Amino acid sequence: MASVLSTRAVRTASCSACRSLARPNSIAAGLLPRRGLSTATEDAAVDYADKPRWSYTPPRAKAPFSLRLNSNRPEFPVNSDPKVLDRFYILMLGNDGDKMLSEETKWLAVTHKSFDQGRRGFNDRLAFLGKRIVQLQASLALVQSPSNTATSATPDAYGRVPFTHPALDSLDNLDYNTKSFLTSKTKLSELAHKYDMQRVVRWCPRKPNNLESSGMDLVLAHTMYAVIGAISLEKGNAVANKVARERILAPLGFKIAA
Repeated sequence: MASVLSTRAVRTASCSACRSLARPNSIAAGLLPRRGLSTATEDAAVDYADKPRWSYTPPRAKAPFSLRLNSNRPEFPVNSDPKVLDRFYILMLGNDGDKMLSEETKWLAVTHKSFDQGRRGFNDRLAFLGKRIVQLQASLALVQSPSNTATSATPDAYGRVPFTHPALDSLDNLDYNTKSFLTSKTKLSELAHKYDMQRVVRWCPRKPNNLESSGMDLVLAHTMYAVIGAISLEKGNAVANKVARERILAPLGFKIAA
């Protein structure tokens, strides 16, 4: 009987010891200081409530170090004056062109993805939509233009006469090379310079001292499409089609039907 009691006592003591090891000591845990994980920075808090979204980089998107391989190169200056931006929209869209788009969309349309590593938004989706609109209107303008192809005077050896119809006479104008030539990035860039777009487009060239080799023509053509896409987004396709015909295609040499 004594041996049985001693065995139970040993088992009870061992179980109590195991429970004490598995369960933290509440008294000791209460005395030890706890250090929580803090995500706050030491920078002074800045109130962004009254600042427009286009004018600053989101705090949580800032990198702790430079993302460029050569961080010592000079910063490329970009426009931050709303009056300069409004002047560009008036030149491109006509009177009250600065009131056609909302403030945020006006800045988004002229912001390339290279600017601020894209942390303030960029115009790729607007340009994709705008390019489809411009290309469609260019095709329609070519089809509606008089045919420039001279009819062949060589008679057919078998006396066959090709089928002709007034509705099909202008299909020869709808050539890929013709449309690509008239809407090339070089011609769109030249038109963008006439509208002073180079003063307002926000981008970060690879070579600030050589904008041409950095792809400025492509950036300006991309931004022209983005403006049309922005108009379609906020004003509808009817207005975007009209602007594309009158402010882009007509200056490029397309014959726009009345």
